[in-house]
Amino acid sequence: MKTVINAILVDDEPGSLITLEGLLQRFCPEVQILAALGNPLEAIELIKERKPNLVFLDIEMPYANAFDVLDRVSPVDFQVVFVTAFSEYAIKAFKYAALDYLLKPLNIDELKNAVERVKRTLLTQTGGNIRVAGLLDNLKHPSDTPEKLSFSTPNGFELINVSNILYFEAEGSYSLVVLTGGKKLMVSKGLKDFEESLSPVQFVRIHHSFLINLAHVKRYLKGRGGHVEMTNGLLIEVAVRRKADFLEMFKGRKA
Repeated sequence: MKTVINAILVDDEPGSLITLEGLLQRFCPEVQILAALGNPLEAIELIKERKPNLVFLDIEMPYANAFDVLDRVSPVDFQVVFVTAFSEYAIKAFKYAALDYLLKPLNIDELKNAVERVKRTLLTQTGGNIRVAGLLDNLKHPSDTPEKLSFSTPNGFELINVSNILYFEAEGSYSLVVLTGGKKLMVSKGLKDFEESLSPVQFVRIHHSFLINLAHVKRYLKGRGGHVEMTNGLLIEVAVRRKADFLEMFKGRKA
């Protein structure tokens, strides 16, 4: 049975709205467009009334931006794809929250991929509100490292405080995320993805298999490369070639 996605499009630029509507009709026939609106205030009322599966949402609009819209239709029980020419920081925030975004001018393949991800997510019927909450929280606290990360799980998504992450451990093309309290999550991202997106002041690669949170290092034990003891008691080897950089950063941290 073919999946039908009921969608509302919101963008104050008429040209962008027409383009998106045309591309969806031509390349994503499973998307049934309930409405295409240029006024975010009207969109708020229509979203509440029509209860779409998906909303394509421009970020910068007069009267109310995308985050105002989401706040006023909460709880967000639909999928969101942002359409934006917004700043690099905001794009990082979308990635942290595992939310989709499309950059203007729109790319057909990226649009089709976003719709495919929405279809897969709708089958589980979970995660939309959690991820939007994580995005809004991160945007309220701008920094190099987000307040929270959203991780895919077999049942949907889970929002985790970054401060509760002890370390990431490589497991092939996956990563094991180890949290305070002993909880662990297996996620389908490699260490390099987290190393590139998280602040190097807080998260440090000390070994090809470990990216650690310096806030959870209990002590350093001398040796050729040495070892660090994490607050959960685990001893992790420090690679010889990473030792000098690690010690420099570790000594420079405030107690």
